[in-house]
Amino acid sequence: MASHRKSRPVGTRVAGIRTPALATAALTSVALLSQSANAAPADDKPSLEEVEKKVDDLYRQAESATDNYNAAKEKTTKQRKQVDTLLQDVAQRTQKLNEAREELGSFAAAQYRTGAAAPDTATFLLADTPQDYFDQTQLMGRLTSRQKGAVDDYVSGQSATMKKRQEASQSLQTLTDTQSDLKTAKATVQKKLADARDLLSELTAQEKARLAAIEKQKRQEAARKAAELAQQQAAAEKAAQEATTPQQSTPTAPDSSYATKAAKALAFARAQIGKPYVWGATGPDSYDCSGLTQAAWKAAGVDLPRVTYDQVNAGTTVSLADAQPGDLVFFYDDISHVGLYIGNGMMIHAPKPGAYVREESIYYDGESGIHSVVRPA
Repeated sequence: MASHRKSRPVGTRVAGIRTPALATAALTSVALLSQSANAAPADDKPSLEEVEKKVDDLYRQAESATDNYNAAKEKTTKQRKQVDTLLQDVAQRTQKLNEAREELGSFAAAQYRTGAAAPDTATFLLADTPQDYFDQTQLMGRLTSRQKGAVDDYVSGQSATMKKRQEASQSLQTLTDTQSDLKTAKATVQKKLADARDLLSELTAQEKARLAAIEKQKRQEAARKAAELAQQQAAAEKAAQEATTPQQSTPTAPDSSYATKAAKALAFARAQIGKPYVWGATGPDSYDCSGLTQAAWKAAGVDLPRVTYDQVNAGTTVSLADAQPGDLVFFYDDISHVGLYIGNGMMIHAPKPGAYVREESIYYDGESGIHSVVRPA
């Protein structure tokens, strides 16, 4: 067979094969595109640690938004009561004014029957005040003192009713604005929780198993830190007892009183263990974090505000080393989470959506997550 082989131009070698010079650029492009396609999933997909951090951040943001929701809800409830009271007051005042207007109309008619000019009913009803009407028709001078008093009462009542109507109108507008804030906060919570669920749903079974292992490791580290704190507190208490003279060992009434109340709060909190976290919930079947601490201390006769950033100011701040059972432990710079300290570095809290009220180390999200400790009573 005859050979039709042509002389090959000088080219480059790819994988041990000499290639034509004109094809080199094309092959290079294909290789780069192939590398890019293979690398894209690895570059675009976040690591498991990044997913965990993102989910935790979303839960924290949802909890912060929950506090905003709780505050708006509490404000809405108060404003609705205020509006209802104002509207009821306006209705009662209006009814009295209508009765007084009818009585004053009868005065005008009576004066007419005694010889005064014929009363103009339309003028009477449209006059700025009954006083103006009676002056205009020259009847004021012929009214008795009781009738004049009725006119004065009507005039003052009319002015007060107008003010109440304005106040009710302003309260209604404020209520409308607060309800809008409530709706926005609710939507924010739902969006954050949906984003967190979406991230978790994208994990493979193997990734979920690895994530569970990471969480287990974090719990073990948190338990270790809690044990360290328990040892430190025990050592400090022992040193204090050894340094105290018999004359100084009598417990003070405030400490004894606090311990009694704290015991009641903790007993209530323990009874809630196993109930689900539900944002905005205050019991009895489910709780969010501040809903649980509020309900626990209410069982001890202490009224706490509804949201974490108000609860943090509802007592005396103490150091972590001096924390006692019953104290409130707050977390994060935005004070978006709270738990009830039970001693030995542990707390009872409602953690996050999808979880249940449980005992857990106060170091569950690391030492840096702890914001402050507050003694509420």
